[in-house]
Amino acid sequence: MLSNPVFVRSERKTPELMKDITKKYSNGEVTVVWKPSECIHSGICFRGLGEVFDPRKRPWVTIEGAATDRIITQVKKCPSGALSYYLNRDSEEPVKVEAETIVETLQNGPLLVYGNVSVKDSAGNITRKNNVTAFCRCGGSGNKPYCDGSHKRNGFVG
Repeated sequence: MLSNPVFVRSERKTPELMKDITKKYSNGEVTVVWKPSECIHSGICFRGLGEVFDPRKRPWVTIEGAATDRIITQVKKCPSGALSYYLNRDSEEPVKVEAETIVETLQNGPLLVYGNVSVKDSAGNITRKNNVTAFCRCGGSGNKPYCDGSHKRNGFVG
């Protein structure tokens, strides 16, 4: 049973290197994967399951705080896709969503796309996303085209 996260990161925290950080938390049954560069800090995780997700603590994820099924249910609610999971008996691949694609505009916030999405950047690189992807609408994100929560700081209304 792992209680400490597994760190995969570069030494300096520049915006480009922040994209490489991935933290994993496991209780033996499920592993929660957190990619901080994708997080929009909506607070849905800790408001929904504060026994596991508490941004005031380090590490901020206490995977032993709830049953596996409750953890999975909460991770699925992450609006940015920064949190994902895989069952340890399966593989290290996050669970893919097999559902109709839905697009939702959050008031004064990002555009949320639910389902499997392929995003092609200006250089032609394709990134595959699943579950929920939050796209910036305010123009202030340091992680475009994805939302990084800048709309909360820059007063975006829309």
